[in-house]
Amino acid sequence: MELYKGRPSSCENRQSREIRVYDFLDKLGIEYERADHEAAENMEVCKEIDEVLKAKICKNLFLCNRQQTQFYLLLMPGDKPFKTKEISSQIRSARLSFASPENMLAYLDIEPGAVSVMGLMNDIEGAVTLLIDEDILKDEYIGCHPCVNTSSLKIKTEDILKKYLPAVHHSYKTVHLVGE
Repeated sequence: MELYKGRPSSCENRQSREIRVYDFLDKLGIEYERADHEAAENMEVCKEIDEVLKAKICKNLFLCNRQQTQFYLLLMPGDKPFKTKEISSQIRSARLSFASPENMLAYLDIEPGAVSVMGLMNDIEGAVTLLIDEDILKDEYIGCHPCVNTSSLKIKTEDILKKYLPAVHHSYKTVHLVGE
């Protein structure tokens, strides 16, 4: 696995949703590094990618309330446990659960295993609320997928917060998750 600056030299055999991410980041002037790899389907694989990127890949969870009327994208450290009760009380939404793959595709144009903050560029209606664990905000870089789980990006946290999120018309709410 190698680390590259910016987009791939050839976009052949790349999904359109991935190419749209590179186009958008380039348009915004956001610098990023990229690693291509086998599908990252668990946090162990993500740890290997972390070593190459020299950044932590966030655990990204797409959640909804019981009525499926409110949707949330939670960015948190991969080594922290997710406890629904902790988040529910902070956002005042009872009975959170994982949103369906259909809703993930409809709102973020992402499939399971590739959930990422980059998907917010596809949430034109602003239906998804971004939640970020406070520990993610302390890191200089965020590691995330470009809407596919066969590549990972290293982007400055400041660029995500001050350039990317305003461009996709999203803000975020800081949450506190207790580690083990």
